[in-house]
Amino acid sequence: MNDIVRTLVTIILFFGILGILVLVHEVGHFVTARLFKVRVLEFGVGFPPRAKVLRNRGETIYTLNWLPIGGFVKLEGEDGDEAEDPRSFAAQPLWKKLVILLAGVAMNIVLAFAIFAGIALTGDPAIGVYVPYVDPGSPAEVAGVRVGDVIERVDGQAYDVFAGLEPVLDDLRERTGKTVVLTVRRGDAILDLTATLRPADEIAEGKGALGIGKAAVRDDDGNIVEPGVPLEGRLSKDRVTYPFGDALGLGVERTVTATRLIIDGVGQLASAIVTRPTEAPPASGPVGIATQIGDVFWTLGPIVTLYLAGILSANLAVVNILPFPPLDGGRMLMLILKRFVGQRLSLRAERLTYFVGFAMLLLFLVWVTAFDIARGLGGT
Repeated sequence: MNDIVRTLVTIILFFGILGILVLVHEVGHFVTARLFKVRVLEFGVGFPPRAKVLRNRGETIYTLNWLPIGGFVKLEGEDGDEAEDPRSFAAQPLWKKLVILLAGVAMNIVLAFAIFAGIALTGDPAIGVYVPYVDPGSPAEVAGVRVGDVIERVDGQAYDVFAGLEPVLDDLRERTGKTVVLTVRRGDAILDLTATLRPADEIAEGKGALGIGKAAVRDDDGNIVEPGVPLEGRLSKDRVTYPFGDALGLGVERTVTATRLIIDGVGQLASAIVTRPTEAPPASGPVGIATQIGDVFWTLGPIVTLYLAGILSANLAVVNILPFPPLDGGRMLMLILKRFVGQRLSLRAERLTYFVGFAMLLLFLVWVTAFDIARGLGGT
């Protein structure tokens, strides 16, 4: 029964997050089209078939549709037909068309920033260091640290889960030879333990400042002869809050970082498609994304799931700006090409390009989804 509930919640989360991200994207197209007085024929929540007309006053029909995967905006003349109506999309100057298409991407970037900044402002979840091993005679053992403890603070400082364990370890290294207070969670109890960290010369020999991890032992050829015991992170009940200005700065920084990682990922994916088409790609389809959302929600909670939604929003922005039809970037490219080649690019050729591009995207989704399913079944 629990597995059924988890699966249902995961599916709801997937469609809910994806739906909101796509809907926000379409709102960008809708708002800029209205600002430019372009005639909007329909604004749909979800994808057809149509379930209900929500509003049918004025020139725009607002509809609710059965497929809960975002929404769409239908503009007059957007299919390339030269319309007589001066308010059609086809009748607009090039710069207005490009702004309308770019607005969806911009909205997803703005949403990613808002999510990251909002989480930082209300308080990032904190991370603790799970103790998998205590070195005999180490500062940790002398202080009373036990295997299974989670160190949540060092001298009262909590650590942001989104920064990982490195800031915790950096703080311990910077306090070499000094006495620190470790706030430790042991079961349901919170303890303050005092530890005097190892001096710098012992750390230079490869020993840890606290002695709660164990490095792997290697022979002269670099082969592991005795496996190490690596440190692990655990979600803490603490929160790390930031002032308003710092939260905005973190919002920008995390948006840029997420966008850069996705751009790098697109490059790796393109390389994998060309050089290793039979191997699992460095990307996930709908099944893989839904699985990731569920794993994050059930193991790390709603705040980290919201953070993942921010990453997905940046992902959607980058993917949509790619110059590949029928994505927004591809449509922008076609508009620019039409400006230079004029009537030599016929409406039939343009529609054929979009059809072929859509077919290729569909094949790509099938390809990555096959690997997602294989991974779920224990394959590679």
